[in-house]
Amino acid sequence: MTECDVVQMVKSMGFPTAYHHFGEGDEPEKPYIVYLYPGTNNFSADGIVYQGVNQLDIELYTEKKDLIAEKKVEAVLKKHGFYYEKTETYLTSEKMYEVLYETEVLINGEQS
Repeated sequence: MTECDVVQMVKSMGFPTAYHHFGEGDEPEKPYIVYLYPGTNNFSADGIVYQGVNQLDIELYTEKKDLIAEKKVEAVLKKHGFYYEKTETYLTSEKMYEVLYETEVLINGEQS
């Protein structure tokens, strides 16, 4: 999967999307998604990185618990064959929910 493929996959979830964060004052109406690559979990062989594996976090932000939005995200992840772990928290200072989907992706090919 290329980074462009990841972008298209996340956008296909049907929500406003940004990498890492929206600019100040540019935050759209909720629900929206932010995605990022917070680290790697590379596979090594013979003392080198044999296959790069990027951690991929997809963060769904909603004003209230939104099972329909969560099901949309999960359906796209399943369609693309992703295994994920899911956690949820309420951000009191922001008065919104964050549902975090943690997964991994092999990034191959051209960067976007």
